[in-house]
Amino acid sequence: MPDQAIPLLEIQKKLEHYCSYQERCHQEVSKKLKELGVFGTTIDKVISHLIEQNYLNETRFAEHFVHGKFSIKKWGKKRLLRELKQRHISDWNIKNAMKNISDRVYFESGRALAEKFWSAHQNRPLAEQKKKVWNAMRYRGWETEVIMENILRLEHQKE
Repeated sequence: MPDQAIPLLEIQKKLEHYCSYQERCHQEVSKKLKELGVFGTTIDKVISHLIEQNYLNETRFAEHFVHGKFSIKKWGKKRLLRELKQRHISDWNIKNAMKNISDRVYFESGRALAEKFWSAHQNRPLAEQKKKVWNAMRYRGWETEVIMENILRLEHQKE
């Protein structure tokens, strides 16, 4: 095992602070440790310590991530799923976190988001207005059915 430039206790304290500032996933912690010049089994030791001390909890991370990105950034389920998978969050944690979004709240949020983009582009030709809503909602990871349902509803309201 190579000599560590920073003592293990100091590394643990730095990462405890890093994890208490906001929820982190294992991947973020591992990346941070590598940036600090920590490699090999020391990464595993620090991550184990953080889990044991409840600084690192992927179930909690997934729940906070989904809640924050959905309620603040208005991300749809497809984007949430993709982003969590990129962070190597388990399918169980993803499914568990997604359960916290009720269907009613999800569709109301999709409706409000579509209306926001629709009215933001109301002076454009209809085809362009529909395309703007479509692109904005697709980018945020909303399902095709939800987007189409809202575009059709808004189009009929305009008539």
